[in-house]
Amino acid sequence: MKLLFTCILVTTIFLTVCAQTPIKTLTAKKTAVAPKIDGILDDVVWKDAPLATNFIAFQPVPGIKEDQDHKTEVYILYDDQAIYIGARMKESKAEDISTEFVNRDQIGNSDFLGIILDTYNDKINASEFIVTSAGVQLDAKISENGEDEAWDAVWESAIKINGNEWTAEIKIPYSALRFSNKDIQTWGLNFVRNRQKFQQKLTWNELDPKRSGFINQEGELLGIEKITAPLRLSFSPYLSTYVNHYPYNQAGISNTNNSLNGGMDVKYGINESFTLDLTLIPDFGQVQSDNQVLNLSPFEIRYSENRPFFTEGTELFNKGDLFYSRRVGSTPVNSYKFYDVLNTGDKIINNPSQTKLINATKVSGRTSTGLGIGFFNAITQKTEAILEHQDGTRETIETSPLTNYNILVLDQNLKNNSSVSFINSSVLRKGETYDANVSALIFNLNTKENKYNTSGGVKMSRLSGGVYDNPELGYSYNLGLGKKSGNFTYSYSFSLVDENFNPNDLGILFNNNNLDNSIYLGYSWYKATKWYNQLQTYFNANHSQRYKPNIYQSFDVESGGYVQFKNLWSMNLNLNYSAKGNDFYEARTAGRVFRSPERYGFNARFNSNRAKKISGGAYISTRKKDLFNGFSVRYGAYQNFRINNKFRIETDIGINPKTNEAGYISKNSNTGEIFFTRRDTKTIENSLEVKYTFNNKMGLNLRARHYWSKLTNKEFYILNNQGNLNKTSEFIHGLDQNFNAFNVDMIYLWRFAPGSELSIAWKDASSMFNRNSELKYFRNFDDTFNGPQNQNFSIKILYYLDYLQLRRKLVN
Repeated sequence: MKLLFTCILVTTIFLTVCAQTPIKTLTAKKTAVAPKIDGILDDVVWKDAPLATNFIAFQPVPGIKEDQDHKTEVYILYDDQAIYIGARMKESKAEDISTEFVNRDQIGNSDFLGIILDTYNDKINASEFIVTSAGVQLDAKISENGEDEAWDAVWESAIKINGNEWTAEIKIPYSALRFSNKDIQTWGLNFVRNRQKFQQKLTWNELDPKRSGFINQEGELLGIEKITAPLRLSFSPYLSTYVNHYPYNQAGISNTNNSLNGGMDVKYGINESFTLDLTLIPDFGQVQSDNQVLNLSPFEIRYSENRPFFTEGTELFNKGDLFYSRRVGSTPVNSYKFYDVLNTGDKIINNPSQTKLINATKVSGRTSTGLGIGFFNAITQKTEAILEHQDGTRETIETSPLTNYNILVLDQNLKNNSSVSFINSSVLRKGETYDANVSALIFNLNTKENKYNTSGGVKMSRLSGGVYDNPELGYSYNLGLGKKSGNFTYSYSFSLVDENFNPNDLGILFNNNNLDNSIYLGYSWYKATKWYNQLQTYFNANHSQRYKPNIYQSFDVESGGYVQFKNLWSMNLNLNYSAKGNDFYEARTAGRVFRSPERYGFNARFNSNRAKKISGGAYISTRKKDLFNGFSVRYGAYQNFRINNKFRIETDIGINPKTNEAGYISKNSNTGEIFFTRRDTKTIENSLEVKYTFNNKMGLNLRARHYWSKLTNKEFYILNNQGNLNKTSEFIHGLDQNFNAFNVDMIYLWRFAPGSELSIAWKDASSMFNRNSELKYFRNFDDTFNGPQNQNFSIKILYYLDYLQLRRKLVN
């Protein structure tokens, strides 16, 4: 028996070792002379540098080894200041090298070379540096949450195209990296090459698509000796000026106003692992305008975050899904108080729609033992509205007090790309307005080779003060497990959110009081055939019920697939079904329910080869509902026209008509009756984007968007206590809706020095809301275009100052 046990143990160990994918390694070499970063590999130091070659494709067909005609050669060196990369990428002929000039942090239609550095070798977090064949830089932080392309570092690169090959040289200073203070270090390393014309991506260390994860399939850079992190201190002061025009055409209110603003971003390396980011009196006036929509749902709209400080380096703060950065500087929390005292005939002198951010701070990093620590803090100033009554007196109403937002994250890396994290967020308000606090403990555990996974967590929210005489506590729990590597993958997830859990002061949760279960099954074919490169199918099912009282809410199933054909076109298809359910939100009244109808639908999307000068796609989605014989269809198309390697035009149109849809329309405040309507809606959204890039440092971008949505009421119903609709003979006039939004953002951007930029922006915005749903599309467009426009012109200059470079210049 003992011999048998020994044999089984040895066999198990042998099979485990054999199952592990071998990784490539390079031994680092220190150079006494730094290469000149000019894109030409003629420096003597490259001759004896460690070489990474024999790249292997992972897209579109995985496992194909590069041949001599398309060979990739990457050299790597280091010294006391930086990591140096030299690379040569060959093609069969010159026209196979794709180049397009675009703004920084964009790829466009270009080949590229990417370097992935996992400086702690934890297989979870890494920094990525990419240079395209047009010389455009892109950098990103990679984590288990994906790529954070908003992260920007200051580094050098240059490229050179010579016939059928292009070369690149890159210098990544240690000030752009975080690493331990060990005398001898091993870093995770991989290189990625993109051959855009053939939509092929290759890596130095092979990526197995059947294995979950990207960073965990890297190679290693061995023997980095005696490097130290420099003093990382930089300042980015800015100066901006704005001119704004809106035709108020009212006495005492100027149509045109202007402002001059100044502030600064500071970045300080506390030690080799941690960085402090601070923004003082920030200016976000030039960020892209929000895509406004007509919201008919009972939930708020989640808008994208476009402010750089809140998108850059936030991978730690996104743990646990407790941070919705748009809460900082959003609508004043007590804005309702203004409307409580607003009477007919009163004049609104000032009513800010957003609170003003005074400053924000981030501290983040990771120790050599894998402990990530993140701290975020922001302060918004008190916001007041001014109202002038009919008798001429003025009243000031505080709509938001001085408010402090903060988040603390502790994230410990474990073996096998696993982690456990603690997150706490809090919102503290001065005065009588309530405070909020949310804590979470989450985990993500993987087996060896990332084959099986279990994840979950527990969260608690606490609201206190103000309207809460006693603190209100809420809880949320979730658990998931499954197989995430291999051709066949599956998962099961469970989520419980009680009736009091509310993270919405700094996070976002559309509804609570749920108990949900879901399953997912998927199968992928990665081996190419005569007609496809990749084929995937999936099935998922979701069941939801109320937590208290325990009442069924919904059941949904969906099945579909994805295929990429040999000509690099692709297609997505799926079928979906929703059973009859209980909707506790559409009635907009606690304790009331709407019996939602049975629904089933179909979705299809087609995409052409993106490497072509003219590319695009089309989609169609249908949905059939039993109630009122309702039907909706969404269809549209998007096109990319690449005129040359500097000029591109992109268009997008989407149309979404719905007929005989049932939905909430109003409530009688005296009787409590809730009115629903049988209605038709129609939405058309158009966008146009024109890009002209002069070179890899200067470009002009124009984006225009028109959105139109209308609602036409046909019949009215009263929601009864059983959740069904009783038709009423009463027709309530004046509740149709017609909404238009039009935006133009045009920005000229010149990166005149590393980390420094000049931007000139012109923004035009207008919107129109009325109750006339009879107006046709072109009449709406004409009225919106010719209506009052808010026009804004601004100039902003930001200059990057590195303390060490500045000190050297002053000394010399």
